[in-house]
Amino acid sequence: MPAIILWICLFLAGQTAGAQTSAAGMKWMTLAEAEAAAQKEPRPILIDLYTDWCGWCKVMDKKTYRNKKVYDYLNGKFYAVKLDAESKTKVIWKGRTYSFNPQYKVNEIALFLSGGQLSYPTTVIIPAGTNDPQPVPGYLEPKELEPLVKYFGEGVYTSSPFPAYQHGFKGNW
Repeated sequence: MPAIILWICLFLAGQTAGAQTSAAGMKWMTLAEAEAAAQKEPRPILIDLYTDWCGWCKVMDKKTYRNKKVYDYLNGKFYAVKLDAESKTKVIWKGRTYSFNPQYKVNEIALFLSGGQLSYPTTVIIPAGTNDPQPVPGYLEPKELEPLVKYFGEGVYTSSPFPAYQHGFKGNW
């Protein structure tokens, strides 16, 4: 009997620890959830386009998306989506259905979001109210991600070209 109680306590402690870990950090959504949320409250959408086998994708998860300044900012200003480029599940975006493409071995949504330039990881930003993906291929450290997300998160993209913004940008991540 005491062994069962100990097992239950350990199980519940593990469940609580998992809940705390998932409660803090990035709040990932599906693409459908982000689309629905953006219709109610417009915000830019950030998509982490990854594959399961991509080593740099895993590094970006650990070093960039687990950074408190990164996830606090992204959770407050963006709808964040984690999207497996090789998913065989159909994806519906803006009324169009994207399927797995066996020729390229990726989901067609990855081809659309990356402009056909597949590279992993790719950070894709879709500005609020548009269907115009802005892909940025490669691993990004927090300090490299900061000017990009603040450019779109603060709406500067509507009034200033990115090189001018980046030239005067002072980061703190």
